[in-house]
Amino acid sequence: MRHEFTSSSSPADRRLNALIRHLATASIQSGTAVAFSPTSSFHGDSIFSHVVLAPEDPILGVTVAYNKDPSPVKLNLGVGAYRTEEGKPLVLNVVRKAEQMLLNDRARVKEYLPIVGIADFNKLSAKLILGADSPAIQENRVTTVQCLSGTGSLRVGAEFMARHYHQKTIYIPQPTWGNHPKIFTLAGLSVKTYRYYDPTTRGLNFQGLLEDLGSAPSGSIVLLHACAHNPTGVDPTLQQWEQIRQLMRSKALLPFFDSAYQGFASGSLDQDAQSVRMFVADSGECFVAQSYAKNMGLYGERVGALSVVCKTADVASRIESQLKLVIRPMFSNPPIHGASIVATILKDSNMFREWTIELKAMADRIISMRKQLFDALRTRGTPGDWSHIIKQIGMFTFTGLNSKQVEFMTREYNIYMTSDGRISMAGLSSKTVSHLADAIHAAVTRMP
Repeated sequence: MRHEFTSSSSPADRRLNALIRHLATASIQSGTAVAFSPTSSFHGDSIFSHVVLAPEDPILGVTVAYNKDPSPVKLNLGVGAYRTEEGKPLVLNVVRKAEQMLLNDRARVKEYLPIVGIADFNKLSAKLILGADSPAIQENRVTTVQCLSGTGSLRVGAEFMARHYHQKTIYIPQPTWGNHPKIFTLAGLSVKTYRYYDPTTRGLNFQGLLEDLGSAPSGSIVLLHACAHNPTGVDPTLQQWEQIRQLMRSKALLPFFDSAYQGFASGSLDQDAQSVRMFVADSGECFVAQSYAKNMGLYGERVGALSVVCKTADVASRIESQLKLVIRPMFSNPPIHGASIVATILKDSNMFREWTIELKAMADRIISMRKQLFDALRTRGTPGDWSHIIKQIGMFTFTGLNSKQVEFMTREYNIYMTSDGRISMAGLSSKTVSHLADAIHAAVTRMP
């Protein structure tokens, strides 16, 4: 059957008609019948009709459910973003000041950045996490590239390793941030876990951690949360970090740090970077992914950096050349605005000081929320030991509540959190602590 179009057909129709004739001729010559209807793709089923509806992201889905709830007392403790005492998002004063400075600079343009991003941003980011006096920086053994926040930094590092590192297995803590296994798997690495959290003590399973890393094949990559472990809020002590370092170096395990909360956990930039600096001080190699989402409140600007600490300056230079080959087809080059804000703040001593004050205020408010919640549960005589709430650190607390108790709290108290019982302490305020404490008390006593 032939399909012809009238002379009044559109140019697109005429091109389609020519294609049909070509396919028909080709099928005759090859002896293969081609069944084709020019209207099927326009009026029939979609060629994507087989695509299934994906489930909501388990973390972002919490916010979707929260937004649909009309209750005036609803509380969202799922989102990993800082909130003020009034429950509002916060833009730091120093960030607004930096943005105004950038806006007033008429010499600024919107040209493409180099593949590796803003040079000042990269240098200052490396100094922030490694220390201004780091020998690795002074000896030019560090290469840093600007990436799309923490997620992008991890992905770029993982894709580099999948191409150039002899060991393709990465060990991640159990539990860890839900995006970690997806990032590393899609980058081409094989993902395995090591024990980290002990649900009995609601603390660190240090013995299990040492045993699992001790049995990992030599050269394996190991993901380490630099501070404020997500989702548990449980961090090793400095003494435990030293044992981890010794074990990993003895087995030539490659550290890949995820630093999403520097300064946001303890309120001190230096204290929250101690784990990373311990590994850099021994002259060994490591990867570090940084994010400015939490500590500068630049969530939507997607500002991050990947630093690779190498044995020599020559190796660092070669690695940077290959990182460019990873970045170029991924996102070509990074965005300019957010990184310009960070660079403006980091290179000005007065603005840097102002940032550290605002950063400590955020950290202190979260620490205060921990104490208020602990006190409220103790006042109510809630069954169980809740001291882990004040022992854990950072944005999140692993409450120990099970999925049925979480479901009960959502249904009866309009409190939203992930099903594993993780709550964002940054989403809590002095006004809502009692509501949360009432809900936890009821859940524990009525849904044991």
